[in-house]
Amino acid sequence: MTNAGIGRVAVVANQVNPPEQTKPLEKQSEKDHPVLPVTHPLDPLTPLEITATAKIVRAYSGFDTRFDAIEVLTPPKSQVRSWQPGLPWRRMAWVSCFKRGELGAYNAQVDIAREKVLQWDHVPDARPMMTAMDIVNIRKAAQGSEKLRTALTKRGVKMDTEYLQIEQWPVGHTHDFPNHQVSGCAPVACYLWERLHNLDNHYAHPIEGLHFIFDRISCEILEVVDTGEVPVPKSPVNYRPGLESPSPHSTAEFKPLTIMQPDGVSFTLENRLLKWYRWQMHIGFTYREGIAIGDIRFDNRPVLYDARIAEMAVPYGVPHEPHNRKCVFDIGEAGFGCNANELQLGCDCKGAIEYLDAWVHTPSGKARLIKNAICIHEEDCGMLWKHSDHRGPPEVRRARRLVVSSIHTVGNYEYGCFWYFMMDGAIQFEMKATGIINTTGKTHNAEKWGVEVSSGVWGFIHQHLFTAKLDMAVDGESNTVVECDTLRDPLGSTENPHGNAFYIHETTLASEKQACRSRDNQKMRFWKFMNPNAKNSMGRPTAYKLEPVHSVTPMAWPESSVGKRLACYYKDLWVTAYDQHQRFPCGEFMNQSTGEGGLVAWTAADRPLTNTDVVVWYNFGLHHAVRLEDWPVQPCVSTGFTLHPTGFFDQNPCLDVEPEKDLHSVKVKGHCC
Repeated sequence: MTNAGIGRVAVVANQVNPPEQTKPLEKQSEKDHPVLPVTHPLDPLTPLEITATAKIVRAYSGFDTRFDAIEVLTPPKSQVRSWQPGLPWRRMAWVSCFKRGELGAYNAQVDIAREKVLQWDHVPDARPMMTAMDIVNIRKAAQGSEKLRTALTKRGVKMDTEYLQIEQWPVGHTHDFPNHQVSGCAPVACYLWERLHNLDNHYAHPIEGLHFIFDRISCEILEVVDTGEVPVPKSPVNYRPGLESPSPHSTAEFKPLTIMQPDGVSFTLENRLLKWYRWQMHIGFTYREGIAIGDIRFDNRPVLYDARIAEMAVPYGVPHEPHNRKCVFDIGEAGFGCNANELQLGCDCKGAIEYLDAWVHTPSGKARLIKNAICIHEEDCGMLWKHSDHRGPPEVRRARRLVVSSIHTVGNYEYGCFWYFMMDGAIQFEMKATGIINTTGKTHNAEKWGVEVSSGVWGFIHQHLFTAKLDMAVDGESNTVVECDTLRDPLGSTENPHGNAFYIHETTLASEKQACRSRDNQKMRFWKFMNPNAKNSMGRPTAYKLEPVHSVTPMAWPESSVGKRLACYYKDLWVTAYDQHQRFPCGEFMNQSTGEGGLVAWTAADRPLTNTDVVVWYNFGLHHAVRLEDWPVQPCVSTGFTLHPTGFFDQNPCLDVEPEKDLHSVKVKGHCC
């Protein structure tokens, strides 16, 4: 392997000071690879940088390469903190790739401007993430399978891409698979639905009792599994306009509800540096995780260095094959960022909107544009604060919030990621789940595990488990985590003679093993992230707190194959000492993972956590018992968390907000109904 013979990488404006003794890179088409500015060390790779990095890695490896990750490798925190606009820095990329036709990943660090691979690590037996190219290969293999064609024909289903929907799901554990389906293979389970016409909702027509196992390495069908015919439901159940009878309660009854900002928005966006009110942050994006918000500050005081949703898992509660294998890690196995929607003005995002595009890599190392991947806007948020008394007029202030959002379609589900930045210094995250439930046909004892949503169509109980990575930086990198429980002394005791007294008891979580924590509703438990070196006016450490109001316990037994893969979700909170390379809470390579990587492995080191650089990993989610109302398309249900300032300010930070009266508000005249 050598770096020789690689052409010079085109240097993007403000990127880095290039070496002098180099040749210019062969000119690339700006139509396909536009030159985008790089103005901050946290900026994602540009399309030119993505393709250049792929070229460097291909030349170094010498083999036909499939890419799982091509993304920016940011400089150390100290360099990012000390960086000033106009200063150069080394532009680096992190790459994870595979040799086509073989298992085993290769992770690389690439100096883009100097065209060098600085680090090259082999990870044997790792399996790549699922991609859209896999579906192309699956459909091609399915067309050539006579056994599959015969099984479909006897069910009255055509072997035609217009009428047959095939979806790949990771198989999870493979301990009970025959060796020829595991050794050297990357198997996926492929489930089937019938489509009556091009726009038909295929989830209304599950083909139960038939699926096949496909190997993504050899691109061959390993096994067609036909357990017997189950009638395929034929009744159409659609959600698109014009395909079903309209509801008697149409939104035509609504009058227009218009959101206007005639004087423009109150935020500024300089490339990817976003400023609003007293907030400042950098908006990044990755192929795997989607939105990554960096260097979050309030009044130029650091709060978080990095905030992102790092993983999610969707385990299903069905005991029989093949559905017992359904436990997809949507971020680690399928990717969130690569499945981001191109948002539509006026429907996905309403009001005065600013968009950010996202550039991600393809498996072949090309750059792909996701236009309008991130939506930025501000919205009214009701009452900020109010008080009335008899000595003067009431004082009331209106709140608004900054919203940074994206929407991701992973298979049958849509996930809306909404980050809210509040005027009082709070940070909220809301995950909105919508889309279509995963459906099956009638199975053994289906009534116990699910709900029949239409004739012959079943939706089974499942969970949506999310992990937020919160790299805390409250007034700087040296933070301490404190667990806060509300306690009460015994009734009639000296400290509680009347039985009404209760108080907060604080416990410092001094090391990683101590900081694997679960909620305790009996004690109203929350966690505080404080800087012992920064004090408020009362002499207490400045801090933020997190209350576990949306925690979900995995219902799979921890000792089960599914439970072992969900190991990090059996605690609500984990805290680790900062390590730039520890990014994925359940492990880096999630396909056929065993649950031994990620947080479980990192915290075994039991590193100290007091007055140091810490990363908080918070688990939250949805426990989804399927309802009839979830069919045929699910109304949004939401979960999330909030970080509240707790002694970060000396008083209400919004006292200086001026009174606001909306001159467009009117009183409804006459009878409104």
